[in-house]
Order: sequence, then C-alpha cells, then structure tokens
Amino acid sequence: MNYKSIIIFAMALSLVACNNEKKEETKKEGSMPAMGMGMGMMNPMETVEISKTNPLVMLKLAGELKPDQQTELFAKVNSYVKSIRVDIGDRVSAGQTLVVLEAPEIQSQVASAKAKLEAQQAIYLSTKATYDRTMKANETQGAIAKDALDQIKARMLSDEAQLNAAKSAYNEIRDVNNYLVIKAPFSGTITSRNVDVGAFVTPMNKEPLLVVENNSKLRLNLSVPEANTPYIKLGDTIRFHVRSQPQEKYVAKVSRKSGSLDLKLRSEKIEADFINQNGSLKPYMIAEAVIPLQNSEPTFFVPKSAVVESGMGVYVIRVEDGKTQNIPVSKGRVMPEQIEVFGDLNNGDKILKMGSEEVQEGTEVPNKPHNSDNDKK
Repeated sequence: MNYKSIIIFAMALSLVACNNEKKEETKKEGSMPAMGMGMGMMNPMETVEISKTNPLVMLKLAGELKPDQQTELFAKVNSYVKSIRVDIGDRVSAGQTLVVLEAPEIQSQVASAKAKLEAQQAIYLSTKATYDRTMKANETQGAIAKDALDQIKARMLSDEAQLNAAKSAYNEIRDVNNYLVIKAPFSGTITSRNVDVGAFVTPMNKEPLLVVENNSKLRLNLSVPEANTPYIKLGDTIRFHVRSQPQEKYVAKVSRKSGSLDLKLRSEKIEADFINQNGSLKPYMIAEAVIPLQNSEPTFFVPKSAVVESGMGVYVIRVEDGKTQNIPVSKGRVMPEQIEVFGDLNNGDKILKMGSEEVQEGTEVPNKPHNSDNDKK
C-alpha cells in the first residue's frame, strides 16, 4: 500500500467515526423524553387522605448511667496524711474510717482548751459551794447581809458564764480535731485515690483525697425532647443496652422528672433507677434507650414530606374545593416515615404528599385519585 492510499484510508475511518458519534448523540437526545416518561416522574400535586390513629411510637435516646450517690472527700483543715486505710475498688460501709490526718498545732489547742475547761470547772464548783453554804446560813433571818449575798451570787453567775465559754471553746476545737478522721458518708466503693501517707493537704486542694460511689443502684439520665415530654410518666418502663454489651438488654423504671426544660437543649431531664445487682454495669457508661410513647387519644400522623418548614412557620397544604390551603401545625412524635401533627385538621382531609414552599396558597389542584395515609407504610 503506498503513502497516498494510507492517507485516504485514514480519512475514511475518521468520517465513519464522526458519523457514528452524531448518530449516538441523536439517539440519546431522542430517547431522553421516552426514558423520563417510562420512569414515571412523581406528581408534585399528589394528595393523601388523613385520618386519626394512635400508634405506639418508639423513642430512641442516648443516655448516661450515673451512680446513685457520689462524694468527693477533701481535707477540712491544713494537715498531713497519717494513714490511708482503703484503696481503689475497696467496698466500704457508712461510718468506716478511711483516712486519718494529723495536725500537731490543733492537737495542742485541744489540750490547752481542755485544761482551761477543767480549771474553770474547779473555779465554778468552788464558787457554787460557797454560794450554797451562804444561802443555807441565810436561812436564819438577817444572818448575812443582803449585799454580801448579792456579791456571792454575782460571782457564781460570772464563773458559770466563764465555764460555759470554756466548754464552747473546747467543743469547737474538738470538732476541728474530729475533722482529722475522715469517714465514709455512705456504703459504696472507693473509685479514686489521689494522696499518699505523708502528703500535706488543705481544703484548697484541687483533687479530692478519695471518691466514694454507691454503684449498687444506677441512675439512667436521659434528655427527652420537648415534643415527647407529655407522653412519659413516672413508672414507665425504659429498655436499654450499653455499647460495650450490645447483646445484653436491661430494664429500668422512670423514677424522677425534672419538671422543667433545659434552656439550651429544650428538653426535660428524666432519671430511671436500675438495681445493679451483679455490678455488670458501670457508672458513666453510654446507654441506648428505647421509650414507648402512646397518646391517650388518636391524633394525626402525616408523611414527613408533607410538612413544610419555612419562614412563615410550620404547615401542611390541604386541598379543599380543588385549591391549596396552608394549615399551620405543630409537630409531635416522630416515626420513620411519618410525623405527628396538631392543627386545624379533620378526618378525611386531603393534603399534598410533597409539601413545598413553592406551592402558593390558592393553587388549583387537578382532581386526580389520591392515596390514603393508612396504606401500607
């Protein structure tokens, strides 16, 4: 094949390729409308008929397990750690001695106050004995002058007042001395220890000497969204599991409700007590909880897509007499495909299945067959 033949052959191939590309583009352009029609585009004016129902809605929340009681123990006076009788993980009983501190200056003050108290007691007893003898001698009319009686009585009352002051001073320093012995405020477990023997401790220490927790009962803390708070009552059952043991299921009872909403989260704090019999759950574990919510009477549930949220508020679009009408609603419980709404709605009303801000109020809607929200979901 000569050079000219090669050039002619290459030009022929190029023309064939270009022709095929044009045919392919023409084929695609021609087939696009048919494909769109074949797929059946969604009708934006499709309506659903609503009716009241009362389904059991399962609310899923993440919560945290907390100990029933927890106390951080600090030193109340400047002192040194003399002995520590417990360690992390130890079980303790209420009133059990945990830490013994020592403060020589306080012990010296206790001894001094005790000596002053004993001295003042001796003075008072002597004065009172003199007063008693004088009063007995005065049983004979005029035996002792009235001024002498008044002076003896005044001295006795003064010594009695000084005795009471000495008692108060002694009791005060004795109470301070009692702070040197730290005892368990309740039965529980030592979960943290931050000091050793010989350490100097003060009330201003950042870390506590010990932390005691009562883990025999745990509190499941949950924050319930505002829309769901009316459906939760004391005594309701909550089922939950923890992330570290997803195969284990636990049950707790709602024991407390805060009765107020958190300003930031707009939710109510609730607590459910769980008896941690075998200690399988630990405080501060994350729990995945499921709470059944059911109303006392039927309400409206509509497709989530039917609810419009805009600057004008939250509403659904009702079709009445062939025209659209915006109906303001407030949202309630949420299901996977539907949401509870409250507003000026009635059984049998037809609403747009696909609500949109672009649908202006008063838009005419063709009279076409509608779906029912009670169809299989």
